[in-house]
Amino acid sequence: MNVEMIQAGWWSILPPLIAITLALVGKEVYSSLFLGILSGMCVYCFSTGGNILQAVRYVFDMMAMKIGDNGYMIIFLVLLGSLVVVVTRSGGSGAYGQWAGKRIGKPRSAKLATAVLGLLIFVDDGFNCLTVGTVMRPITDKCRISREKLAYLLDATAAPICIIAPISSWAVAVASEVEEAGGLNAFLRTIPYNLYAILTIVMVFFLSITDFDFGPMKRAECRQAGTEEDMCPKAGLHKGMDKNRKAGIQKGTDGIEDSAVQREEATGKKGTVLDLVAPIVTLIVCSILGMAYVGGFFQGRSFGEAIGENPTAGLTLGTFAALVVAITLYVPRKLMGIQEFMTGVIDGIKTMIPALTILILAWALGGVCREMIGTGEFVSRFVTGAHLSFRFLPALVFVVAAFLSFSMGTAWGTFGILLPIVSMICVGTEGAAVLIPALGATLAGSVYGDHCSPISDTTILASTGAQCDHLRHVETQLPYATLVAVVCFAGYLVAGFTRNPWVTIGVSVVLLLAACKMAERWQKRKEI
Repeated sequence: MNVEMIQAGWWSILPPLIAITLALVGKEVYSSLFLGILSGMCVYCFSTGGNILQAVRYVFDMMAMKIGDNGYMIIFLVLLGSLVVVVTRSGGSGAYGQWAGKRIGKPRSAKLATAVLGLLIFVDDGFNCLTVGTVMRPITDKCRISREKLAYLLDATAAPICIIAPISSWAVAVASEVEEAGGLNAFLRTIPYNLYAILTIVMVFFLSITDFDFGPMKRAECRQAGTEEDMCPKAGLHKGMDKNRKAGIQKGTDGIEDSAVQREEATGKKGTVLDLVAPIVTLIVCSILGMAYVGGFFQGRSFGEAIGENPTAGLTLGTFAALVVAITLYVPRKLMGIQEFMTGVIDGIKTMIPALTILILAWALGGVCREMIGTGEFVSRFVTGAHLSFRFLPALVFVVAAFLSFSMGTAWGTFGILLPIVSMICVGTEGAAVLIPALGATLAGSVYGDHCSPISDTTILASTGAQCDHLRHVETQLPYATLVAVVCFAGYLVAGFTRNPWVTIGVSVVLLLAACKMAERWQKRKEI
C-alpha cells in the first residue's frame, strides 16, 4: 500500500471522533472502529481525487498491511489463548486449591493468598479470574469471606497486574499500539505512571491486612460473617441472601454457574500443583530467554537492547515452549488425550478472536490517522496554537479514557482508540516531555473504566470466577475503584507538573492511605 500522507486539517479528526461517538452511543466497539477507518479512507480518497470504492479497498489494504506488520503478536495471542485453556482443564488449579485449603484457616490469610495468587497469574486476565476464583472459592467460603469480596479480589488483581506485567497479552497489545514511541520499551516506561494499577494493588493489600471494609462491601461481609444485625444495622438490603449465607453458598452470575467454570470443576482431573506451576514458570523463563535470543543477546548485544529488538517473537517462542511442557506433562500421564489437548488448543484460539479483531481494527485506525491524513500533526499544532498546557494532559486523558472504557466495557478497545491519538498529540518538545505520563494515564483510565463497567468481560469473569451475583459485584466494587480513581486524578496532576514517576507514586500512595483512613473514620461514625 503505497500512499503519500496528506494534511487534511479539521477533517483529520473525523475518524477518531466517529469511532469514539459510535462506541459511546452503541456500546459496540467493532463497528465503531470499522466505520472510523472507513471515514478516514473517505477523507483521504476524496481529497486525492478518488472515490468510495477506492476507500473501501484501502480499508482492507490497511488491515492486511497491519496484520502482516504484527504477525508475531497475533501468533503469540493465539498460543497464549491455547495455553490458558489447556492449563485450566488439566486439573492443576483444583490440586493447588486442595493444597492451599489445608494450610489456610483464617480470613486474613485467605484474602492475602487470593491476592498473591492473582498477582502470580499475570499472563491473561480471563485466565486469572477463572483460575484463581476456582482455586480460592472453597477456601474463602470456609473462612466466611463473602463472594462479593472474593470477586473484588479477583477483579482488582487480574487486569491491574496484566497491564503492568511485561509478559502478558495486555503488554504486547499496548506495545504494538505505541510502536513509534518505542514499543515494548515505551510500555516499560509507562509502568510507574500506571497509577490505577499500582494503587489498586496497594488498596487490595491494605484492605486484606487491616480487615477494613466500607459501603456495600461492608454489608456483604457482615452478612457472610453472620453479624449484620450487630455491625450493619442498615444491611436490610439483600436479606434474601441469608439462607445462602447459612449454607456457605452464593449463586453465580444470573443464578447459574458459568459453563466454563462448570467444565473446569467437573472434569475430575487428577492434576497436581506442578501441572499449574510448570507451564506458567516455563512461559516466564522461556519468554525472557526467547526475547534475549531473538534480539542477539547471545551474540554480544546488551540485554536491554536485545529484549527490545523483537519482543513479540521472543514471547511467541516462550509460549510455544510452555505448550510443549504442558503436552509433555499431561498426555503421557493421561490427564488428557492428544485429541482432548488439541481440542483445548482450538478452543483457546477461539477465545482470542474478539481481542484480535479489536486489535486489527485499532491498528488500521491508527494507521489511517497517523500515516495518511495527519491527525497527530494537526491536533498537536492546534494544542500548541491554543496555548493549552500539556501539564494537564495526563489528568485529562485519564478522565477521557475512564469514561470511554466504562461506556464501552472494554479496556482493549479504549486504548486501541486513544493510544495512537495520544502518541500523535505528544509531538514537539513540550508534548514529548509528557508522552510517557500521558500514555500511562491512558492505560490507567482504560483499566479503571473496564474495572467498573457492568458490561466489561473482565468484570463478568470476576463475578463468574467467584460465583457471585454480577450486579452485586459491581455495586460493592464501585466505591473502592472510584476512591482509587480520584487519587489517581490528583496523581496525574502531580505527574504533569513534576514529570517524575517516583514523586508521583509517592504522593499518590500517601493520598490513597489518607483517603482510606478517612473512609475508615466515616464508616465508624456511620455504625455508631
